[in-house]
Amino acid sequence: MRKKIKKAIPVRYHDGLSQLRPNAGGIDIGASEVWVDVGNKDAEPTRMFETFTADLNRMGDWLKSCGIQTVAMESTGVYWIPVCQILESKGIEVYLVNAKQAKNVSGRKSDMLDCQWLRILHSYGLLPASFRPTKDIGVLRAYMRHRQMLIEYAAAHVQHMQKALTQMNLQLQHVISDITGWTGMKIIRAIVAGERDRRRLAALRDARTKANEETIAKALEGDYRAEHLFALKQSLELFDTYQKQIASCHEQIEQHLKSLAMKADTAELKAARKVKKKRRNQPEFSIREQAFRISGVDLTQIHGIDETAALSLIAEIGVDMNAWRTEKHFSSWLALCPNIKISGGKILRRSTRKSANRAREILQLCAQSLLRSHSALGAYCRRMCGRLGTPKGIVAAAHKLAVLVYRMLKFGHQYTDIGQERYEQQYKQRVLQRLARKAQDFGFQLVPCPEKQVP
Repeated sequence: MRKKIKKAIPVRYHDGLSQLRPNAGGIDIGASEVWVDVGNKDAEPTRMFETFTADLNRMGDWLKSCGIQTVAMESTGVYWIPVCQILESKGIEVYLVNAKQAKNVSGRKSDMLDCQWLRILHSYGLLPASFRPTKDIGVLRAYMRHRQMLIEYAAAHVQHMQKALTQMNLQLQHVISDITGWTGMKIIRAIVAGERDRRRLAALRDARTKANEETIAKALEGDYRAEHLFALKQSLELFDTYQKQIASCHEQIEQHLKSLAMKADTAELKAARKVKKKRRNQPEFSIREQAFRISGVDLTQIHGIDETAALSLIAEIGVDMNAWRTEKHFSSWLALCPNIKISGGKILRRSTRKSANRAREILQLCAQSLLRSHSALGAYCRRMCGRLGTPKGIVAAAHKLAVLVYRMLKFGHQYTDIGQERYEQQYKQRVLQRLARKAQDFGFQLVPCPEKQVP
């Protein structure tokens, strides 16, 4: 078979590249020193500054004296934050770029060469800026990330309490669903206070607990040791401390949310899709109302997205979707679309690229909750998991959620669930139409079978 000859694609590049940003600089950031390059704007184009505040201010004044209007820097840990804040306060535009897109040329690698290479790429417009939310949303993002860190620390001490109970052969975590619930905490606090009678401890159970007093009393018969009781006491104290810190963080989040600009009045908010009981780490204020007030849409109407997930998404991506031209750009930023690599006409890989995007993680957790949802999105998630496998199906459902979130925040659309049954009917119609077209291509006609007569 003769090989098909492909037509040549017109060249999209030209020999001479013109500088788009002649007044550009490059910065390589480290923990203790910062290297800056300004090109031919100064007799000493490359300088090194320490990371003390006075030195960073001196660096900003030097960049202003050289006529630098914009600089590019890599997002190295959290070291870039004070540098970015000081430069922006002096009126210098900062491009925070991805380190993967600014790899150095082959040769000896040093901080001096890195800052020069960043300046060259940035002056020719070859480095796209990473997404950074507005200042107000950035503050909300910091609060929400700190809240998540506190919750993770508290969860670690819950595991420490479980370990201490297991070492004393107290099988409390096997008879109640959550040892940090009302019954579990009452029993643990009584044990720490010195109570050892298992009958009295079992009498502390709540009436809603499935296990009866006899079962709980049997689980609380163990070998009480001083060293394990000491570990249990300290873990309980640390857990209570983090619960107080989480409550204080919630108060700070509420105050900041009230200071943000209002896009919609909470009087326009419709009734909640489903009222759930309050969880332990859920704030006292109404997250749903505050998220609706600052975004103008109710993201909790989408199945799988609860109140906390909606506020976390707003903290990560903001309420202005103009940073992404289309929903495809938004999905690509989230790393929820295939990263197809083709060489020689062959597809080498098509899986999604690795990413530490927090918004992606939130959407995947929301998509995982759709597996048991009796909604159109639930049916879509189960169909994707059945066809692609559970991991890929969850990614596909997360992509679906990302598109819905983008359209709601971008255009102000309201989400309405069509239901599981109607979704299945529409999917069946699409399959039948596809089969009919395929049969017509082969010269056949798709004819439905007559219904069987029931005797």
